[in-house]
Amino acid sequence: MGALDAVTGRVAGGATVAFRPSGSSMVPLIRSRQQVVVAPVDPSKLEIGDIVLARVAGTVYLHLVSSVDPAKKRVQISNNRGRINGWTSHDRVFGICVAVDGVTRSGVEGKTLAADSNDSS
Repeated sequence: MGALDAVTGRVAGGATVAFRPSGSSMVPLIRSRQQVVVAPVDPSKLEIGDIVLARVAGTVYLHLVSSVDPAKKRVQISNNRGRINGWTSHDRVFGICVAVDGVTRSGVEGKTLAADSNDSS
């Protein structure tokens, strides 16, 4: 099980989780090893540009919402370099990135669900 899979389990269970993902696919929004905080999300409130923790075709990503399809209750997930990962249903979107290195992301207000606890990895 990968690091994002472990985080996904905690967020899906209602926790707000701080962790440091690695990789460059989200630069400059998130740089490798910057601390991010992900909180449980109401997927029906997602908008293009939100950064979400979601499973697409068996892989968990912390990537952008690049398109929304409310009628089919799904979102399209992409990295910040133009690569589309694919569409995923609302039940596979677990959390929304609410902060990067202590800076709150704009546009997240009203999209999170009540969290039971705060974890840090």
